[in-house]
Amino acid sequence: MNTNICDKVNTNDVYENDRNHVIHSWSVQSKLNPLVVNEAKGCYFKDDKGKEYLDMAAQLVNQNIGHQHPKVVQAIKEQAEKLCYVVPSFATESRSSLAKLLSEVTPKGINHFFFTNGGSDANENAIKIARMATGKWKIISRYRSYHGSTYGAIAMTGDPRRPPVEPAMPGVVRVFDPYCYRCTFGKEHGKCNMECVKHIEETIMYENPDTVAAIIIEAVTGSNGIFIPPKEYFTELRALCDKYKILLIVDEVMSGFGRTGEWFGIDNFEVLPDIMTMAKGINSGYIPLGAVGLSDEVTKAIYDKNLFCGLTYSGHPVACAAAVATIKAYKEEKIIENAKLQGTLMTELLEEQIKKHKCIGNVRNIGLFGCIELVKNRNTKEPIVPWNGSGEVMDKVKKSLMDDGIYMYIRWNYIFIVPPCIINEEEMKKAFIAIDKALDIADGYVE
Repeated sequence: MNTNICDKVNTNDVYENDRNHVIHSWSVQSKLNPLVVNEAKGCYFKDDKGKEYLDMAAQLVNQNIGHQHPKVVQAIKEQAEKLCYVVPSFATESRSSLAKLLSEVTPKGINHFFFTNGGSDANENAIKIARMATGKWKIISRYRSYHGSTYGAIAMTGDPRRPPVEPAMPGVVRVFDPYCYRCTFGKEHGKCNMECVKHIEETIMYENPDTVAAIIIEAVTGSNGIFIPPKEYFTELRALCDKYKILLIVDEVMSGFGRTGEWFGIDNFEVLPDIMTMAKGINSGYIPLGAVGLSDEVTKAIYDKNLFCGLTYSGHPVACAAAVATIKAYKEEKIIENAKLQGTLMTELLEEQIKKHKCIGNVRNIGLFGCIELVKNRNTKEPIVPWNGSGEVMDKVKKSLMDDGIYMYIRWNYIFIVPPCIINEEEMKKAFIAIDKALDIADGYVE
């Protein structure tokens, strides 16, 4: 990697200005010691000391095409020279082209798109549209979920980031998840009679189907632990929505654009959503962008009504140009096919690790959406650190990985394996050598 950028930047100023003036998300500001990063390329980034890290987190699970893809960088430059911004009410080439491209890769029937700034406001606007289309107002979401940090999106979120900012948007009802390793209903998949879906139907009945506008779920649960539902879960959930005239909203913010080895997570389950939300991989985070995709039926329901959704930067020309170039790269460079191929390798490497390390309770992945779940005891399944907590063991695991130049997303007792979708076999094996070493440390904390 070229180091000219780092040579020109006074990294001491970068760090001091950050600590003196920047407020970071999801953090205790007084405890921060942020890494200074000034350059990146492909699957790697460098810190201010010149140390290179293999990015096995794809930053925030959004750098699907890797860092600094030349075609996307060039598209941003060309669009900035031509047209940086116009009001959303005008038609622009990059937005129109993007909408057309999305209609070609999203599930059948999703042909209309409202553009947002990111995933949180994509989910907020999806709820507005669902309520508008159905005339109903309640939203069902899941406890182990994350749909964004804005007040409407955090209201639909189930994880521990929600309670500290409540009260939030009213009308949200939560249900349990298809977390097969820790089934809420004490069942085993194959003998469970899909109690997790029956539970949703029971909840709908208690709430009155005439009040429920939509069910919003991540196609594959992301930051709460990569929970991959059985295929019949979605089949039965789709039937449930049809039965009670409830819209199915699929949140593809994290699971979309190749992450699961398919264009979208829902493609693995052969079910069609009514609304789908997307961000992150839509242009790999190069410029903030999100979108709400609507089925033809939902579009018809709102087409003759005034849409009470609006954003100053909706369909931003530069962001859309980056997305057009990104989607073309997915196709031309067979990035999604690579994600499926490397996902198969990840499955094999994960199975090797669970055989070697007694600290591993469960491993799971779908494409390049993978997770290692660490436990104190395999029989009791007690997490190696408390839920919504941290501990010495996970700090040591993270340090070991960083020392070996491997950057990973670690939360609670989960190690997430979510690299850029351009990763190759050599890089994947390199990461797992470091993971193996870090898990040796975790084995020392097992009962």
